Amino acid sequence: MMNTIFKMTFGLGIMALAAQSVSARDNRNCAPRDFVLDRLAEGYGETRQSIGLAAQGTVIEVFASGDTGSWTIIATMPNGTTCMVASGQSFETVAEALPAKGNDT
Repeated sequence: MMNTIFKMTFGLGIMALAAQSVSARDNRNCAPRDFVLDRLAEGYGETRQSIGLAAQGTVIEVFASGDTGSWTIIATMPNGTTCMVASGQSFETVAEALPAKGNDT
């Protein structure tokens, strides 16, 4: 389980870095934000699960469906263009407490 969490955390970090390199030149994965959100909701039943701010004002969001397990990571640039960064299956919500301070194990 810990290995899976590490992979997910590492993967999300990579996705955030990748989102910084997404540009309008790759229009296949980009569209106006409203269009992308409608597509995720209506086409896949996905709702926003988390949100964060990356470099240069890029907003990173994770959408997922509790019914199907599908998930999508999107990046919205300050100009409003939204790009799909990654998508997949078997989404799980994980909430873990940090280790106690001073615990080196």
